Amino acid sequence: MFVVIEENTNYASVIGNASMPYLNSLAQQYGLATQYYADTHPSIGNYFMLTVGDIVTNNDSYSGPLVTENNVVRELLKAGKTWKSYAEDIPHAGYTGGDVGKYARRHNTLALVSDVASDSTQVKNLVPFTQFAADLGANALPNYAFIVPNLCNDGHDCSLSTADNWLSTHIDPLIQSSQFQQDGLLIIVFDEAASDNAHGGGRIVWVGVSAKAKRGYQSTALYQHESTLRLTLSALGVKSFPNRAATAPVMDEFFTP
Repeated sequence: MFVVIEENTNYASVIGNASMPYLNSLAQQYGLATQYYADTHPSIGNYFMLTVGDIVTNNDSYSGPLVTENNVVRELLKAGKTWKSYAEDIPHAGYTGGDVGKYARRHNTLALVSDVASDSTQVKNLVPFTQFAADLGANALPNYAFIVPNLCNDGHDCSLSTADNWLSTHIDPLIQSSQFQQDGLLIIVFDEAASDNAHGGGRIVWVGVSAKAKRGYQSTALYQHESTLRLTLSALGVKSFPNRAATAPVMDEFFTP
């Protein structure tokens, strides 16, 4: 289970945009949610919704106290699953401090969750993105991977073409790998829209990639980040979901039975 987060872009600025040929090719080949909306503005509440099932805060500078609500890591560990957060430009494994260079802690909210930051073992699963290629090559990927590009490569500070090139360079090798083709699921989703407040955070792009996904499928159902959180757990066989994910619409329509 792999989740990649992109930044601050309206749906209409991505789908059909010649500057993002790679992401558009995935949207055409696999599953595209055409009525998917972020939950809030600014970024941090959406990242918390994807991991905790609650907005928690709308303060992008939030530094604590640690979040003690139920969350994706707690449910994964209860189910005996492994996890890592691969954050580009994080200074070192286990880092829970503030922004450094192009690393933004608000985009790596698991560093603010007590199940991670207060646990000497789990905190080591906050790793630099450079570890991703090594784990892929060694067939050592975890059951759940939260992937956080830096502020340039997620489209926040740099162009959409830069973000698209990053996906093509770093994520396509995952999709092409035999281990992913066997049973992998990749979700690429934007955190929030740039200039849209519909349903809290605006209409954004969500793409689901899997060998088990219906090909060229487009959904018109309304979904938000809590549904993605539910899917990331249910796809791994987890039956319990944190907070708003527990009652969120399921996204089974994207996949063959």
